[in-house]
Amino acid sequence: MNLIVGLGNPGHGYAQTRHNIGFQSVDAISSKNKIQLPHTDLLCQWGKGFINRKEVLLAKPQTYMNLSGRAILALISSFHLSQEDLFVIYDDMDLPLGRLRIREGGGSGGHRGMESIIQCLETSHFPRLRIGIGRPDDSQNSKEYVLTKFLKKEQPIAAKIIEIVTQCIETVLVQGTLEAMNKFNNVNIEE
Repeated sequence: MNLIVGLGNPGHGYAQTRHNIGFQSVDAISSKNKIQLPHTDLLCQWGKGFINRKEVLLAKPQTYMNLSGRAILALISSFHLSQEDLFVIYDDMDLPLGRLRIREGGGSGGHRGMESIIQCLETSHFPRLRIGIGRPDDSQNSKEYVLTKFLKKEQPIAAKIIEIVTQCIETVLVQGTLEAMNKFNNVNIEE
């Protein structure tokens, strides 16, 4: 079984923020594949289902971003999974909006949610998909910026990239991470 986790912060006030594009992606994957997320234990909102005949567990940690690793560790332990079964979707300020990057492993890049996961799992070797949210201008600091909503002109780009994320997950499950990297790492959605 594959564990697909989108990172974000729980609560209505965070729902459409840049930092929650991982949650938004899991919601889109859930909707497209008719996988409900009815469970609210193990520090997550989660549900099981199938994507292209592959059994998956979709999850959104409810621990707040900086403690995401605790939730993922709880799921991995409860379902007897390994880090190879894990695929994490999260926001990245180092990529412009409309871009994404799939990697098979690596560091956190300063992302607190990823730092928590790497610390809790004691490894950085698990696949992940970074979704570009762009950088703030000089008038805003990074912490404030990630908690802002996409501007009206950015919303269609964010919606399109989330749609591409759902296609990417299908490719990962059926053809593997390397094929998904070859197919999607050059995507560039522009205004």
